[in-house]
Amino acid sequence: MITVKTEKEIDLMREPCAIVRDTLAYVGSKIKPGVTTAELDEYAEKYIRSRGAEPSCLGYCGYPASICASVNEVVVHGIPGERVIREGDIVSIDLCAYKNGFHGDGARTFLVGEVSEEKRKLVRVTEECFFKAIENLRAGTPLYDIGAAVQRHAEENGFSVVRALVGHGIGREMHEDPSVPNYGKRGTGIRLKAGMTVCIEPMINMGGYEVDFMDDGWTVKTRDRKPAAHYENTVVIREDGVEILTI
Repeated sequence: MITVKTEKEIDLMREPCAIVRDTLAYVGSKIKPGVTTAELDEYAEKYIRSRGAEPSCLGYCGYPASICASVNEVVVHGIPGERVIREGDIVSIDLCAYKNGFHGDGARTFLVGEVSEEKRKLVRVTEECFFKAIENLRAGTPLYDIGAAVQRHAEENGFSVVRALVGHGIGREMHEDPSVPNYGKRGTGIRLKAGMTVCIEPMINMGGYEVDFMDDGWTVKTRDRKPAAHYENTVVIREDGVEILTI
C-alpha cells in the first residue's frame, strides 16, 4: 500500500535523513587503502547511535551489519567483513537510520586513491542518473519516468542498468510501496502524488546488467564481475518538483 505523508510526518523524517547524509560523509572520510569494510561498519554504527538513532539495516531480515559495503564488482548488499580496501577500488556505502518513528536511506560510491578513468566515469554517471531522474519529477509524473531517465542516461554513456533490484517507498517502514525501477517506459506507471516519499537509487554496471546473488543470501555481484556503482537519496514528491531529504 502506498502511503502519502503529512507535512508533520515529513518533518519527522528530516532528522533520520540528515543522520544518513552525515553518516555517509563521515564513513566516506574513513575510506582509504588498508581499512576493512568491518571497520567502516563500526564507524557507521557508532556515529548513528551517537546521534540518537538506530541503524535500520542491523538485524533487518537477519542482516548482520549496520551498513552495506560493496566493493568494485559488488553491486549492493556487501556484508562488512575482512575485505581490505585497496588503492583503485570503488566502494559503495548504503545505510539507513531510524529515528522519530521513521527511516532515512541513502547511498554513495567513493573513489579510493588513484582510480581508473573508466571507474571515475561510472561513479560520475551513476550520480548524474539520479539527478536526471528528478529533473522533471513532480506530482502527476508517471512512476516509470524515473527509470526511463536513469536508463537513458546510463546507456547513452555506455553503461547498463541493473534490473533485478529497485528503489522503493520509505517512511515508517524501511521498504514501502511503490517499487521504483531504474529502467522503464516513459509515460507509464502510477501517477505520483505530492507527499509520497521514495528512495531513488540508480545501480549502474560497467558491463552487462545481469547480476548474481551470492550464497550468503545478501551479496549481489555483476555476473561479468565488472565494477558497479550505486547512488541513492530519499526524496519527497512535491506539486512543483521534489525535495531531497538526504543532501
